[in-house]
This record gives sequence, structure tokens and C-alpha cells, in this order.
Amino acid sequence: MLLRAALMGCAALAAMQPALARDLLVADQAQYREAVKKAKPGDTIILADGEWRDFQIVFTGTGTADKPIALTAQTRGRVVLTGRSNLRMGGRHLLVSGLVFKGGFSPTKEVISFRRDSRTLASDSRVTEVVIDGYSNPDRRAEDIWVSLYGANNRVDHSHFEGKTNAGVTLAVIRRAGDPLDNRHRIDHNYFGPRPPLGSNGGETIRIGTSEESLSDSHTIVERNIFDRCSGEVEIVSVKAGGNILRENLVIASQGAFVLRHGNGNLVERNIFLGEGVADTGGVRVVNRDQIVRDNYFEGLAGTSFKSALSVMNGVPNSVINRYHQVANARIEGNSIIDSARITLAAGADDERSAAPVDSRFERNLIAGAKGADPFRAEGDISGIAFAGNVAAQAAKPVTAGVEQREVALERAANGLLYPVDPALAAVGAPRDLKPVTREEVGASWYRPDAPEAAFGAGRTLPVASGAALAEAVAATRAGDTLALATGTYELAAPLRIGHRLTIAGAKDAKPVLRVASGLVRIEGGGGLRLENLGVEARGAGALIAVGGGAAPNYSLLLEGVAVAGPGKASAFDGIVMAPGTFADAVTIVNSRFAGMRTVVVGTGEQEPKGWYPMERLTITGSSFTGVAMVADLLRKGNDESTFGPWFAMTGSSVADSGADGVSLRLSGVQHADIARNSFASSGAVQVIHSVGAPETRIASNAFAATPAPRIEELHWTGAPRAILTDNVVGARP
Repeated sequence: MLLRAALMGCAALAAMQPALARDLLVADQAQYREAVKKAKPGDTIILADGEWRDFQIVFTGTGTADKPIALTAQTRGRVVLTGRSNLRMGGRHLLVSGLVFKGGFSPTKEVISFRRDSRTLASDSRVTEVVIDGYSNPDRRAEDIWVSLYGANNRVDHSHFEGKTNAGVTLAVIRRAGDPLDNRHRIDHNYFGPRPPLGSNGGETIRIGTSEESLSDSHTIVERNIFDRCSGEVEIVSVKAGGNILRENLVIASQGAFVLRHGNGNLVERNIFLGEGVADTGGVRVVNRDQIVRDNYFEGLAGTSFKSALSVMNGVPNSVINRYHQVANARIEGNSIIDSARITLAAGADDERSAAPVDSRFERNLIAGAKGADPFRAEGDISGIAFAGNVAAQAAKPVTAGVEQREVALERAANGLLYPVDPALAAVGAPRDLKPVTREEVGASWYRPDAPEAAFGAGRTLPVASGAALAEAVAATRAGDTLALATGTYELAAPLRIGHRLTIAGAKDAKPVLRVASGLVRIEGGGGLRLENLGVEARGAGALIAVGGGAAPNYSLLLEGVAVAGPGKASAFDGIVMAPGTFADAVTIVNSRFAGMRTVVVGTGEQEPKGWYPMERLTITGSSFTGVAMVADLLRKGNDESTFGPWFAMTGSSVADSGADGVSLRLSGVQHADIARNSFASSGAVQVIHSVGAPETRIASNAFAATPAPRIEELHWTGAPRAILTDNVVGARP
């Protein structure tokens, strides 16, 4: 009786005590599902170290502020979610940490979602020290979001996001009617690593809201993150809600800008933008009402227009919610704009965007333009912007008062930033107490990504004897290797299949010739190809280089000293052909010759009117084209202004007896075109079609013998054709 009473007393005492937190180690998906059902506040579900393939994690529960329910790795960084995996969270006070997503892509539209379903959102929850590295659908058109923030009072911090190459925002605050709109999320101390150009709209790194709910406040804070080479599109951070704060972030060599696209009353302060002279690097673009841009530091930014260090937009009168609302009551003060190309005011002014900024102020800013040039440009009326107390090292021609031009000597302070030597300028420009966030402060401290694929020529050089089976030689290569071909002939009955970065080159003083029946190479897995100092003889239909659908995007191609002889320009043999959904960072042709073939560069695969295009840059130098249907046919459809390219350059080259349907080179929707010092003889015209943005086209110092003059066509612009045509000679005999 005494023992039974004692036991009952112990049981009663235990019932009165709070339950002890438990660690629930699980080794497979079934064990995980059971653990989630049992988890109580304070419990931690631990995924065993190893690879978890095709694991769609559903993490739900209700913890408390001091006792969240946690999901973590047995060892941080050693739990890798691969294949078709993702994570959905629903409930309150949930904590996720230590996981890595790599080697696959989400089976749904989100990798990490702060909701289980449309009715079960996550609030008061946190994702910390989580990695998503290259977890991208190989078809860049397939859209997903890596982290979707629903609910309210959630936090994403100290995480690592790198290498998104398909469409969709890296991290998005989702604001839908019926859900909490006063989100109060915090996004801090994350490393947003390289994101290459997408080649379309939809490549933002962070987006807060969408236009539909943009006139309400989100109150999301984005602070002390690093944005390192985040160049998916022109909006690095796209703000489409009100009341948000972007503070103390470090932006490095990232093309694009922080854009206050929709919503009012946002604050952008104490951020540091270091462009390092990279094309299209920008700072802050201002749209809408009551925006404050203060105490920021901008250096080495090369962007212009919408991608300027500072850009203040013109709006649309009585704008619908998804266009451009007029700038009103903007405060731009205490910023330093150093060694930067442009400050654009009334940006985008045209027949539609005719509402100039009003009731706005530009005060106490320090300006020193790049290469001693005046950075100010006004594209419309700026009388609604009051200037006061600004100092500039160069004249500010569009500004009539409020900018003092004077000599400005600068020196680097202990924080690595430039400040005026003259103490009289202490109150002008960015404050001296800025503390750039360091790499050690952000991301998952235990994670460093794999080394990038070896560069061209960085690997082994493998000799290949004349007549050897090239397919076997390619199969034995690794990324960065070079196949050195001897003098002689190599027969290819089928294209070589290449899935990594590889060079195929003639050995020193060798003259190899590759005879192809249906094509030379098919790019499959990514990487890229460099061809050097060799000849190609094509006998039938096909392509010199075909990029297959599903190949990882952002590859590169280089042809140098290559001579290609095809069966004729009326044949079905092309040069470089890209499947839709793939994307090249660069295609470069140097000192090469092409004859008797259809189109040398076929860039027309993307036919949807959404701004997709197949390559960021196409460069042709010192090359000849004889008897080809077309040198290049490059297409970018649509009129969205969210991309950087395509860029096209052709210099020091010759085109003869070429053209189809009266055209030998066609550029449609290209943003930057430079065609200089070339000769065209007995060939079709150069045709340039402008369809989007403010294209830059220069056609200079070319000879057009028995060839029509270049044709510039404007699809939407109502003024004179926008192109610089100078010092060309048209009409002489070849």
C-alpha cells in the first residue's frame, strides 16, 4: 500500500511538471511522419545525416515562443535534400535549421514554403542556417520560388542561397487577399550568392508583394544581407508593398537595383552598393509616394537609365495599379554617389509616363561621377524636385540650383569607403559610421559551396591521334580538359555529346579536319565548348553545335580559328542552334571562317512574347562569312524592360554573297548592338528591329558594297529610329 501510494504521488508530481523537451532522431521518411504527429512544444525532430532523396517534408505543429517545435540536421550541412524535395511549414513557432537543398529541384512551385496549404500558414516561425545551392530546374522557363514567406512575423536568417538559374524569385514575401498583409517578416544576415542573368523578367532575388495588394503595408525588414553578383534581372530587390525597410545591406557587382516598384512609404537606408565597374550595376530606383532614400553609399556603379546609381521615375497619370504611379514626396538625402555613371531623374519619360516627380527633395548628397563626367541626366521635367546642400565634383547640367560644384578630394576610411578630406564636407554624403556587413556575419557559417567547374584549359591536355575515335576521347575527359588533335582527318558519324566544359583544339602547328555527317557537337549537361584551330567539313543537315533541351543554362561557347565549310547556304546545315529553355552567358566567334551553310548563329528558339532570349552576349570579331544564308538571327520578343540584353557586337569581319530574303544579319529586340568596321559585299541588308526599352544601336565605319543600307525598324517607338549610323559607305561595287 505504501509503495502504491508513493508511485501515485510520483505520477501526480510528474503531471504537475512541464513535459521535458525531446530529441526525436529519424532515419527515414516514415519515421519522420510519425515524429511530426507526436512532436510537442520544445521537441526537436532530427534528420539523420545522409542524403534524403525525393523527400517532400511537411512540417506542422504549434509551439510556443520559448519552446518552438524544431526540425534540424543531426550534423549541420550533412543532411542533403536532393532529387525532387521540398519543405512546407504550417502552424506557429516552428524552427528549421541546418538543412541543405542541392542536386535537384522542387517538385512544386516552391522549395521552402511558409505554408502547408492555402488554409494553413506559418507564423512566428523561423528558417535559419539553411542552404539552397543550385537547386534549379534545368529548363529555365520552369518557374519556382526558393523561399516563399506567407503568414506574419516570420524570419529567414543566416542562410545561403546561390545559383538559381531558372525563372522565379529567390525569396518572395507572398501577400494575398484574405491572408495577413501586415507581414512584419525579417530577412537578415543571409548570403545571396551569384545569380546569373535569366534572360527574361522574373529573376529577382527578393520580391516583397505584388502589384495587386501593393497599396497596403507589409512592414518587412531586409537588413544586413550580402547580395553578391545577384544579376538575374534589373530588380535585385523588388518592393511591391508599403512600409518596408531595406537597411545596411551590402550589394557587390550585382546588375540591377533595389526598386521601389509599387507601394508607398518605404525606407532605404545605410546600404552599400559596390558595382566594381560591372555593366548595368545600379543602386536605387524610386517610384510612388513618400519614399525615403538616405545615408546610402554607392561606388563604381556603371548602370544607366533604370539601372542608375539613383533613378527617380516618371509615372503614368491616373495609373492603374500595375503600372507606374507618380513619384511624390520623395526624400533623397545624405547619400554618396562615387565613381558612378549615372543619376537619372524623370527616368522613362515618354507619352505614357508623362507624370513628372512632384514635392520631392534631393539634399546633402555627395556626387563624384565616373571618369570626371557629369552623372546627372534628366529625361523629363524635374521642376518638382527641390535641390539643396548637395556637392558635386562635376557640373550638374540639368540642375539649375542646389548643387555646388567644387573640387572634392576623397580618401578611404577604416571602413573601406571613400569620404571627403575637407572637414567642411562632413555633413554631406553618407555617414562615416557605416559598417559594411562582412562575409563572416552572413550565411551558414559551416557551408562553403563546391568549387566552380574548371575553366577552359585548366585541366589536362590529352593528345588525340589522327583518325582516332573522338567520341571515346570525349568520354574520357573531365571538366577543363583539352583534346589536342593532330594533323589529319577525323570522321564523325554522329555528334559528340558533351556535358562539361571542354576544349577541342588543333595541336600546335597541326591542321585537323573534322568531317561530320549530321553535326559536330551536342551540348547536354551544361558547361560549354571551346573550338580552336581546326576545320570542319559538313556533308548533310544538322548543326555544328546544338544545345539540347534540358541542358543546364548559363553555358558558354567560344570558336577561335575555326573554318567551317558546309554543303551550301540553301542546305539545312546551321552553325550554333539553341533549344528553347537554355541560355548562354556568352557566344564568342574570333578569327573564324564560315562558308556554304544556312544560319551561323540561330537565336530564334524563344517564341513566347515574354522577353525570353537565348544568350546574353554574342560577339563576332575578325571573322568571314561567305555564301551563308544569315550570319546571325537573334530574337527577343515582348516589350518588358526587366532584362539587360541581348548584347551583340560584330567588328572587323567580312560578309560576302550572303543573305536570305534580303537580310544577312537580323537583330530583333537586342538591347545593345555595335556593328563597326565590317565589310558587306553582294549580301542582304543588316536589319535591326527595336521592340523594347531604350536600345543602344551603333552601326559605324562599315562598307556596304552592292548591299543595301542598314534598316532600323521601331515597333513601338513613335519618334525617329533610334540608332547611331555614322561613317558607313553604301553602294560601292564589291
